[in-house]
Amino acid sequence: MSGAGFHVHGPHDHELEHAVQHSAQGGMINQIAMFTAVIATVGAIFAYMGGATQANAGLYKNNAAIKKTEAANQWNYFQSKSTKQSLAEVSRDLSPPDKQGIYQAKMERYEKEKKEIEADARKLEAQANEWDKRSDEQMHQHHRWAQATTALQVSIALAAIALLTRKKWLEWGMFGMGGVGVAIGLLAMLHI
Repeated sequence: MSGAGFHVHGPHDHELEHAVQHSAQGGMINQIAMFTAVIATVGAIFAYMGGATQANAGLYKNNAAIKKTEAANQWNYFQSKSTKQSLAEVSRDLSPPDKQGIYQAKMERYEKEKKEIEADARKLEAQANEWDKRSDEQMHQHHRWAQATTALQVSIALAAIALLTRKKWLEWGMFGMGGVGVAIGLLAMLHI
């Protein structure tokens, strides 16, 4: 009751004021706890994607190395055919005219085989380059996932500090870093 500037609180008024004051802090705590749980979940997914793209990059680089080795083998085979072709040419030039046709046929066969081997070697080199390119793309995507995960981890750290200090600006910083992390994760998802 109030009268002449004097106000008397009822027994429940004090409890209501207390509930209102603590619900504002409890709301902040609940909000930060919910945000932290969601961001931690998203961060776990981003971390998994980062690991997966890193593993893919290694696998693709390995495939590139295998193709480069196969191409090198083909170029060695090409070289051996070139050597045989040169020996056939020398043999043709040093042999009597009635035997020169045998060596000329060998030279022509080696030339044909060299063209096929060269085509195979170039195809393998192109495949190796494609695997290298795919590996580089996966590493770029891995770096994006890692950046996104780091931003989310910073956001979670800011959430903990905001809870301890009850500073509103830290809560906004937490939301901002969380948004940055999610945005970078979207860039990773879009391969940008």
